[in-house]
Amino acid sequence: MADGEERHGLIHNELPKEHEDPLIRVLHQIIRNSVRVLAVLMALVIVWGVLDVILVLYQRLSAAPVLLLDANDLFDVFGAFMLVLIAIEIFINVRLYLGSNVIPIQLVVATALMAIARKVIVMDLDDIGPKYIFSIGTVVLALGVTYWLVAKREK
Repeated sequence: MADGEERHGLIHNELPKEHEDPLIRVLHQIIRNSVRVLAVLMALVIVWGVLDVILVLYQRLSAAPVLLLDANDLFDVFGAFMLVLIAIEIFINVRLYLGSNVIPIQLVVATALMAIARKVIVMDLDDIGPKYIFSIGTVVLALGVTYWLVAKREK
């Protein structure tokens, strides 16, 4: 057992390779293979996302006035960039899951924080109301507290 598992008295194995029921063993293998397919697809999405960032940047820089970005252009580029980073975080989640059959809770919460941060970065305050801002703030606070508690527990 790993130190963290011994300290907390937990072993969390989502899809063990060994199981007494042959049907469950086969189903676990199907799911593990499905996760591998998802990892390949996520790698393709990341490549497409990088190409999209390049395309968005090229389009914004080649439009008049050439080689200048306004605030809206920056938000578009930042949004595309953050989507690629979120896709990379999701890929890391899948890769860790494949390597250990354990769902990395802290990384999943960190990915959710990154996704909500993207939403905050590209948020157009002229088009949204106070309830929406309050809701986003509540989600950020809840995820931040959750991340802190999970990190504190794993130390």
